[in-house]
This record gives sequence, structure tokens and C-alpha cells, in this order.
Amino acid sequence: MPVCLNGDLSGYHLFSANLDASRSGLEFRENSAKCIDIGLLNNMPDGALVSTERQFLTLLDSAAGGVLVRLSLYALPDVPRSDSGRSHIRSFYSGLENLTNRHLDGLIVTGTEPRASNLVEEPYWRSITNVLDWAEDNTHSTVWSCLAAHAAVLYMDGIARRRLDDKRFGLFECAPVVGHRLTAGIPSRAVTPHSRWNDLPEKELLDSGYRVLMRSKDAGVDTFVKRRRSLSVFFQGHPEYEANTLLLEYRRDVGRYLRRERDTYPTMPNGYFDKETADILTVAQARAVRDRRPEILADFPFSRAEANLSKTWHASAMQVYGNWLTYLCAQKDRRLKRRQIRKTVGANEIALRRRAAAV
Repeated sequence: MPVCLNGDLSGYHLFSANLDASRSGLEFRENSAKCIDIGLLNNMPDGALVSTERQFLTLLDSAAGGVLVRLSLYALPDVPRSDSGRSHIRSFYSGLENLTNRHLDGLIVTGTEPRASNLVEEPYWRSITNVLDWAEDNTHSTVWSCLAAHAAVLYMDGIARRRLDDKRFGLFECAPVVGHRLTAGIPSRAVTPHSRWNDLPEKELLDSGYRVLMRSKDAGVDTFVKRRRSLSVFFQGHPEYEANTLLLEYRRDVGRYLRRERDTYPTMPNGYFDKETADILTVAQARAVRDRRPEILADFPFSRAEANLSKTWHASAMQVYGNWLTYLCAQKDRRLKRRQIRKTVGANEIALRRRAAAV
């Protein structure tokens, strides 16, 4: 079954791009364990807001199998936005008050570009910690992606991320560390996109009760979990990325270099380009370094670089998210059965009281 967006979103641009608008009319049955409610709390900057929606919609849609996913879009009020970003949020998203007043089977929380060296100083810190507290009692599981994962472990256990010498950027081979239902069916070697300047120390995670599921020799911890009342799932990588996402980020960083917003020319993403593409981009780099002007970005060979890209991580990404959806279904089934038992017990107690009163 597919993903359907919750609410009156007729004409929403992603329907025409990826999803059939008729899906909005699918019957969502609240009492079915095969129909689950998921929220996407999208905190990405304006430039990546729509592409992030598309990435998660596409990934959930391909991973859903026989599950009908009703997806609701939410945004933190404190993430800085342009006028166009605020307009998009107003049109298609619900506010934080709508999220915290309901129960969801699952929640996905994205990161955003950091503005402060200490996450506690970010303008959205209080809002995201409120979501952390709410999710513990109102979801079966929450996915924390990249910077959101760093914020979550800092708040939950005081584990601070550490700054890397260089950006961890590109495709990295990851391997399952232990058997877990979320990594069932994942091959012994799978690549995952990473794009971050910070890392979490594995020993501190293990000492605080986290369970590492996937690890990379070169990128460190990839996926880890912690079970409390709700299952928290953490990704330092980005299994949701599209084939050209790393290329778009690379070009963005080249633009920042040309505008002198950064001192060094960005390193190409690890393991991402074939030799022919890398050679083309090396020539472009040499020209940009010789003639460092913002106008040079117009000549960046984007189309030629994009032509040979493929989404080599899609199968493993679909597997892990399919496993997560299966977990949500199982948890909802347990909740529905407990509810039915309570209703049956309550009905029996009423019947017994009525009989006793009649006597």
C-alpha cells in the first residue's frame, strides 16, 4: 500500500511529482494494525525543505509494502525561515501544538544546519526537547536523523557530539554489528550517505545503554537505538538521500567557497563519483581556485556529474525502513488488543454490577 498525506493537501506539489493524488482518498482504518500514523517533523533549511519531504515520502512509499501510511507534516516554530519558507510551512504543515496534542505510531525528526557550536544554544533547543519528552509517551518509535540524533542524545544522556577535522561526506561502507529486527535482511556490507561535521563517541553511547546496529570502519557509528517506553532510532547517516543529494551539497559548498564564506575548496564526497566524473570535477576545481569569483559557479558541470550517479544504497534503506514500519504495525496491534481486552473487561464488570443490582 502507499503513503497518503494527512489533511486537505489537494494540489500539493509532491502529488504531481511522486504520488498519485487519488491516494488522499484511501480509507485509513483506525482499528487496523496495517494502517499507521507517522509524523515528519521537518527542520531542514528552506533550500532543502521540499527535497527532504520528497526523500522521506519516496522512501516510506517504497518500503510500505502492505502497510498504509498516513503521513502528517510538522515544523518547529523556532527554525529560522525566509518568507517563502514560512509560506510553505503555513500552507502544508501543522504546528507543534497539533503534534503534541495527539498520539502517533511513529515520528521522523530531521536535522538542520547548525548555527551554534553548542546545540543547547540553538533557537529551537527548547522546542525539540519538548518533542523528545512528548515522543517518549506518545509514539511507539521515533527516528532521529543526523543533527536531531545529536540533539536527542545530548538531552537524554548528556552525550556531546565532537567536531571532526574534516567533513564526513560521501558514501561509506557500513556493516551490521548485532542482530536486530531493524537490520534484518540488511547485507553484511551496505553503503550509506553521510554528510556531517560532527560525530558521536561510540564508547559513551554504549556506556549509556545505546545499542549500535550499524558501524562503518571509516565513518564510525551509523545506526543505533535505545529502548525506553518508546524505541528511539538514530541515524548519523542519511539513508533517505536521493541519488544526486550529495552532488547538490557539494555544489552548494563550492558556491560557499567562491563567495568566500569558507576558506578551503570542499573535498569531493567519498566513494561517490566514478573516475571520469572526478576528473571533470578536478578540472572545475582548478579553474575555481585560479579564478575565485561567484560567477564561476554557473559553469559547474552539474549535468555531466549527475549523469553517472546511481542510488546504490536504496535497497538497504528500503529494508531498514520496511523493518521499522513492520515494528510499528506490531506495536499498534498490541495496543489495539490491549484496548479490546480493557473494553471487554469493562463490559463484563458493568454486566456483573447490573446483575447484582437486580438481585
